[in-house]
Amino acid sequence: MKRADTKPQAIVLPPEVRPGQSVELLQELHILTRDGKLNQDSRRKLKQVYHLYQFIEPLLKEVQQDHPGVSLVDHGAGKSYLGFILYDLFFKGLDDGSHIYGIETREELVQKSTELARKLGFPGMSFLNLSVAESTRSNQLPERIDIVTALHACNTATDDAIDFALKKHAKFMVLVPCCQAEVASVLRKNKGKDLGKSALTEIWRHPLHTREFGSQVTNVLRCLQLEAHGYQVNVTELVGWEHSMKNELIIASYKNLPRKRPTERLQEVLATLGLEEMGERFYSEKLAEAETMSAAE
Repeated sequence: MKRADTKPQAIVLPPEVRPGQSVELLQELHILTRDGKLNQDSRRKLKQVYHLYQFIEPLLKEVQQDHPGVSLVDHGAGKSYLGFILYDLFFKGLDDGSHIYGIETREELVQKSTELARKLGFPGMSFLNLSVAESTRSNQLPERIDIVTALHACNTATDDAIDFALKKHAKFMVLVPCCQAEVASVLRKNKGKDLGKSALTEIWRHPLHTREFGSQVTNVLRCLQLEAHGYQVNVTELVGWEHSMKNELIIASYKNLPRKRPTERLQEVLATLGLEEMGERFYSEKLAEAETMSAAE
């Protein structure tokens, strides 16, 4: 009688998995099954992260040309799919103090990510149980950060991530904005005021249009704010996220560009739409300097 062959079968990875990617990591993230298979949801999730990696990798390399030790903060990290795959594909081979920080408000996810990083031997990863706004003031993070990411950070968390990046003098920001109801609520509140005499209010007269227009204006204001701080801004569609309505990708690169015109445009849009009270949210560099001086007095 022939003895049964108990030798474990080698896992044949799906073609979607990048060469050099840790199988253990993908299994721990429940992207790969134990026998190395991908279901439809996992395939879509992996495609999302890989597509984002194509945008982020050149930014990481550009930072490396400036100095060793890349620092990246991922806001609203969730289960940290992006952070872990970035670390596995790029940071894992570095020995220069490079670090990824995951910021997440759900303590259980922070604990799980911390345990997984320890298990995988990823020493350059830290996870902090903080809101985006709290992280801006936290002494657990460096004074300067090279790259800031925020993917589907809900409501004003994307704006808080921009504020964080500005205060940390980030060279790059990679943002996939999520819903933000704040601008829409101000549009709705001010609809009946003097602005109501303008035909422009027809754009957001109906509640559905208020929500959609508010979302569009929010991202326009974010881009103007970034430009008013000297960033070059590129807005594109994040191809590969077909299952998501929130498909806008904003990449900001600090180039020390002229601030005057975008600052004027930012103020003009706020005034035209009756959003002056949002000036503190979508602040320009000039306003930030004035507030700093006032606080010092």
